[in-house]
Amino acid sequence: MEISASDVMKLRKATGAGMMDCKTALTEAEGDFSRATDIIREKGKLVASKRADRDANEGVVLAKVNATRTSGALIVLNCETDFVAKNENFVAFAERILDAAIANNAADLNAVKAMLLDGRTVENHIIEQTGVIGEKLDLPFYSKLDAETVVAYIHPGNKLSTLVGFNKAGVDVQVTKDIAMQVAAMNPVAVDKDDVPAEIVAKELEIAKEKFRQEGKPEAMLDKISQGALVKFYKDSTLLNQAFIKENKQTVSEFLKSIDKGLAVTGFFRYNLTD
Repeated sequence: MEISASDVMKLRKATGAGMMDCKTALTEAEGDFSRATDIIREKGKLVASKRADRDANEGVVLAKVNATRTSGALIVLNCETDFVAKNENFVAFAERILDAAIANNAADLNAVKAMLLDGRTVENHIIEQTGVIGEKLDLPFYSKLDAETVVAYIHPGNKLSTLVGFNKAGVDVQVTKDIAMQVAAMNPVAVDKDDVPAEIVAKELEIAKEKFRQEGKPEAMLDKISQGALVKFYKDSTLLNQAFIKENKQTVSEFLKSIDKGLAVTGFFRYNLTD
């Protein structure tokens, strides 16, 4: 039977599949739109099954805040190649998931995957898009951050994003962006030294002890001199104690206090695909 261009476009809009795939599906379904849609979805499942063991290490990392700047979310959508990662339809698909996660106030990754978009779960949409794109897709990471003010930063290229929360409402946009960029550039392990996980502290102390041991320092002095190395670690690796990248004569903490003595960072997330 003859398949009209308008029917092909309608199916393409509904599924995101290519023009030829839509025409083929409509032809196989003898013009039945619902059946053609099912054919495309089944193709997605088949492709997903065949590519299940492939590596999906490319993709995008996106972050966004809600309209009141009190909540933000960060997602990672993986694919196999950088070519697909740069495709505007792939990026738009990731943005749609992120927007829905923020609108639904999704609590965790499982909640995101279970969200309904056009009557189907995000997880099913990902399977369908695997068939459309022809590459394995995966949604491995989602984080949500709530605070009086939240800022999102996406580094050019969509490979690195950050979310940062502050303890006061209405913090100046440029100030929040500067701190979000600090997190992106300097990759702190925690907000302040008291927030560093105990296992990281123990590891840093052991590294320092072994370094000084190799340098021939007396065993009895290792604990004491390793504490000095830990102080340097805190300065380099905790956000508030790092040198502020826009003015390295002051720390991030000193910069925030220059804006508002009570202003503080409550938390942050950072994700980099290339790490």
